[in-house]
Amino acid sequence: MDIQAITLSQYNARIRNTIAVSPDLQGQWVLAETSDVSVRRHCYLELVEKNPDTGASVARLGAVIWASAFSALAARFQAVTGSTFGTGMKVMVRVNATFHEQYGLKLVITDINPEFTLGDMARQRMEIIARLQREGLIERNRQLPWPEVPQRIAVISAAGAAGYGDFINQLSNNPYGLKFYTCLFQAMMQGVNTVPSMLAAMQRIDEEINLFDCVVIIRGGGSTTDLNSFDNYDLARRIAEFKIPVIVGIGHERDITVLDYVAAMRVKTPTAAAEWLIGRGTNALAHLIDLQGTVVSTARDMLSRAREQLTYYKSFIPTAARRIVDTSRLKLDNLGAAIPQAVSNRLTQERTRLTHHVESIGTAVANQMERQRLRLDALYDKVTLLSPQNTLSRGYALVHRGGQVVTDAAQLASGDNITVCLRDSQVDAQVL
Repeated sequence: MDIQAITLSQYNARIRNTIAVSPDLQGQWVLAETSDVSVRRHCYLELVEKNPDTGASVARLGAVIWASAFSALAARFQAVTGSTFGTGMKVMVRVNATFHEQYGLKLVITDINPEFTLGDMARQRMEIIARLQREGLIERNRQLPWPEVPQRIAVISAAGAAGYGDFINQLSNNPYGLKFYTCLFQAMMQGVNTVPSMLAAMQRIDEEINLFDCVVIIRGGGSTTDLNSFDNYDLARRIAEFKIPVIVGIGHERDITVLDYVAAMRVKTPTAAAEWLIGRGTNALAHLIDLQGTVVSTARDMLSRAREQLTYYKSFIPTAARRIVDTSRLKLDNLGAAIPQAVSNRLTQERTRLTHHVESIGTAVANQMERQRLRLDALYDKVTLLSPQNTLSRGYALVHRGGQVVTDAAQLASGDNITVCLRDSQVDAQVL
């Protein structure tokens, strides 16, 4: 069989030529997400399409922006979106398909529509905010009660950040001498690790929640891309559900993130966060000064009224004293006149009671003597009845041996001398 074959390079050349002349593959606007963006004079990246439900990649193709076009495109993109062109962005790009016999298929990006990316960023932010509203989380942290003067402050920031330094300097050097106690919980404030590091910092604060009055999240200004990490649902929910108020001071005045919607207080900058805390302190201080003035004024009024009362009492005391003395003297005279009669009446009462007691004692003694006489008579009769003489008179005899009464024959032995007592005599005998 006669087979006509061509080389692989020839076949690839056919692909290249076909792609080059296909109008559907040149100058086409494509929607995708950027991945693995790397600028090495030229800008190399991959364009990815993901399943909106699962997030799984459904299409992927390498792309390049040549250096001759990248500078202008990147500058225009940043001017419109406020973000540096990079990984993880939804983009609308104009591409030409190219095919190289050795390196394969690649897209050359010739133009970028920055308005599309800006709109997608805004859409994502609004979707997160709408979800938080549906879940009732937007106002939750804002409804927490504030301490009168929040002084114990947990700070989430990067340790060496200029915004953190401005915040601490503003608090420490306030002109009112207010004292604030801060504790830094370090976190990454830009890049892919921003969200996990901030969540970890908030967890550490939560473990010592009773030590703090509020949380301050601060970061200096930056590009919109740098602030994209703060448009995150998980982080926003954590702040909304936090147990103490959270102040967010991220970026500049023009920068607004999702965190600004859920925080108890949103301020423009880290310095503004410090100024707000100082303002709470100065308001409390002013209130104390007002209270001090009220206390002084009230004390003066009370002293003035007390002096007036003292003057009145000073003039009233002599008259009152004389009235009291006269009243007491009259009572004393009345008591003096009443004492003899009261004594006589009391003596009569006591004499009557004494007579009654004497009569009662005589009657009681007589009754007791009669009871004792009857008792003695009864005892006499009993003694008489039970006496030995009375027993002997009834025909019984009493046996003695050696002066001891014999009650049992076992006590006697043959030859023992005994005495037998009868009613009116006694007989000596010997036991046989």
